Amino acid sequence: MKLVLLSGGSGKRLWPLSNDARSKQFLKVLQNEQGEPISMVQRVWEQLESVGLAHASLVATSKAQVDMIQGQLGQAVKMIVEPERRDTFPAIALAASYLYSVEKIGLDETVVVLPVDPHVEVGFFSKIKELQKVLEESEANLALIGVSPTFPSEKYGYIVPELNQDNMLYSRVSHFREKPKGTDAKELIRQQALWNCGVFAFKLDFIISQLDQKGFPIDYEELLMQYTTLPKISFDYEVVEKAKHIVVLRYDGDWKDLGTWNTLTEEMPNVLVGNAILSEDSLNTHVINELDIPVVVLGISNAVVAVSPDGILVTDKDSSPSIKDFVGKFDLRPMFEERRWGWYRVLDHTKFTGGNEVLTKRLSLIAGKNFSYQFHNKRSEVWTIISGEGQYAFNGVVSPVNPGDVLNIPIGAKHGLRALTDLEFIEVQMGSELIEEDIVRIYMTWEEVESHCTWAQCSAQSLKVSGA
Repeated sequence: MKLVLLSGGSGKRLWPLSNDARSKQFLKVLQNEQGEPISMVQRVWEQLESVGLAHASLVATSKAQVDMIQGQLGQAVKMIVEPERRDTFPAIALAASYLYSVEKIGLDETVVVLPVDPHVEVGFFSKIKELQKVLEESEANLALIGVSPTFPSEKYGYIVPELNQDNMLYSRVSHFREKPKGTDAKELIRQQALWNCGVFAFKLDFIISQLDQKGFPIDYEELLMQYTTLPKISFDYEVVEKAKHIVVLRYDGDWKDLGTWNTLTEEMPNVLVGNAILSEDSLNTHVINELDIPVVVLGISNAVVAVSPDGILVTDKDSSPSIKDFVGKFDLRPMFEERRWGWYRVLDHTKFTGGNEVLTKRLSLIAGKNFSYQFHNKRSEVWTIISGEGQYAFNGVVSPVNPGDVLNIPIGAKHGLRALTDLEFIEVQMGSELIEEDIVRIYMTWEEVESHCTWAQCSAQSLKVSGA
């Protein structure tokens, strides 16, 4: 059995903490058994490890999330990286082609696809193991997991099984119903309908055959090159609704989609996160503050106050799901990102008449991590070290850096940085296009940098001045 975890999302429903670079699954607002803050994806990965499924799992994601996943799950996690976001059918097709042509998995192998961020008990993943047996016994095209509803929700889709079936392990699916109104949801529960939690299992041959029939490559590298030609459509619409034989396995445990502020706060261990004060008469209110400035909430109940570099949200909990309808009106770059090497926060971004820009960031580089050895064609940079110790490579020469050092990096200068201890610095970028694409990477590892550079013979300060 192989598991494909889908990690996507545009970061709208949990704004302002989530954004295009940091989707909801990466927010560290939950706790593990040791009381340490963890994200949804870290919690799921720990559960997969506990049932022995992590080694068989890979994550299908976009380029924008690679650093976040490696930073939270480690460098060893297997990933299938989409060249561009194109919905769940293309992502699953790409993962299937990888398993088939790169990992050489047999066509009879069971593949399970699931979201990367369900909030469930560990027993949910034990139930996933049963899907292989269900597929073999039923000879179905697809086997799903359906959650026993605890209330008539209008937020979830429903799987309606055929009634009067003798099999106690699984049921044949009659049809699906997407997000019904309250009275309809009650009727669906009476019909023993189940919540659709987005878990699909199939034999690898099922998807490979579909790709072949549709005229798409089944080789991973070829499919990568033709990825833009795949239909931008969900797996549900392209595959599930067209499948002739689908069965569902019932799951009776706890399951929750923490996709909105009102559901997420139900699972948060503390009502205050960050520098905040909450009055005693502010009942059922949560405050999450990622800034250094204090936030005070007085006499406001049943609310969420979320503060980050991307913005400030004050909402009644019942109204919080509608935030996604408003966030689309903002055309702003992400102001905070986690990367494989640490994190950065945008402090200021100014655009001047004539096209020049100035972008100021505060960056934190984790001890032992490094930036790539790189150069820029359209911007210069000034780095001011504010804490920690590191090694700075500049045009083929490496020197130590310490708090107070100012590093001037002209356009075209080759440069890199490694942290010996946790290191923070202020970066000021100046140029005509301050974009991620204006990074030309030469070496990714510090071992490569050291093998191609020499240590400074002059003082570190004189080297930095010469780079001005």
